[in-house]
Amino acid sequence: MLSLFRILHHPTGQTGEVQPSASELLAVSRVVSLPLAQKFRGIRTREAMLLHGPEGWTEFSPFIEYDDAESATWLAAAIDFGWSPAPLPLRTAVRVNATLPAVDASSVNTVLDRFPGCRTVKVKVAEAGQSLEDDIERVSFVRHRLGPEGRIRLDANGSWRVDEAERAIRALAEFDLEYVEQPCTSVAELAEIRARINDLGIPVAADESVRKAFDPLAVARAGAADILVIKAQPLGGIAAALRIVADAGLPVVVSSALDTSVGLSMGAHLAAAIPDVDYDCGLGTAALLAADVTDTPLHPVDGVIDVRRVDVSEQLVERFAASPERTEWWRARLERCRALLD
Repeated sequence: MLSLFRILHHPTGQTGEVQPSASELLAVSRVVSLPLAQKFRGIRTREAMLLHGPEGWTEFSPFIEYDDAESATWLAAAIDFGWSPAPLPLRTAVRVNATLPAVDASSVNTVLDRFPGCRTVKVKVAEAGQSLEDDIERVSFVRHRLGPEGRIRLDANGSWRVDEAERAIRALAEFDLEYVEQPCTSVAELAEIRARINDLGIPVAADESVRKAFDPLAVARAGAADILVIKAQPLGGIAAALRIVADAGLPVVVSSALDTSVGLSMGAHLAAAIPDVDYDCGLGTAALLAADVTDTPLHPVDGVIDVRRVDVSEQLVERFAASPERTEWWRARLERCRALLD
């Protein structure tokens, strides 16, 4: 089971600390279903379970399709953030990138206008049903908007085979890419494509090969990536993610998983605890939500978000409460995942 490796080797909390039971977690839980401003990852609503712990609000929001073993790591992260103090931040704000779904070029401005001041754009590519020409048109539009000083990174979510990846990256290299994220699925494929495009000087970043791997450090040991994408929830929380950062010895990009502002707060605290953050963080995605759970969402302002815990609005949680059926689905999921943590 993928996630249990990380849970067992990077346990939540301090030694001997009593963790909340499933019944205690359910007693302080709320489930919301938030509309998206733009279709993303094939969905138009984002479901999340919010929990209120002694340290404040926290979030448990693995995507619907994830199995219990993988989702248990996300629950460990929620407990870590809600029931343990976050590390003292080294900075009060973190710079974030804009995230551009695989939209038509005609929609690029509408999406990017939601990320004021962001100098970096992560562009989704290799979308099912689209062509390389669609990607080129989208990236070209972004480069024109940003100008020569702007930074463009690509994210293929492992959708290319090695030959496809090389062809696409060479076609897109003219737009001066900061890096390409998870161009292929496996560690071996990442190592091969990294060698093939070495002449281009474009770094390869690993995301799924870190957060969905049995061993999240395997990609670093294999020399298959130049950069690691680190996400607090999928890696079991801030403490576990910081251990991976320290052990990997590679530059990192702290990112999110389309969280509410509560989950983004967890990511911001992670980013603020890392001494050297050379790359803009993927923590501006509250801008992709059409609604949030707080009156003070972590929207990018001048290209940054604050490092702070988020207070949840009871009115918004009521307004966007998930249906009774979906709420029961999430409650049952939490119980199963909490049992795995035991």
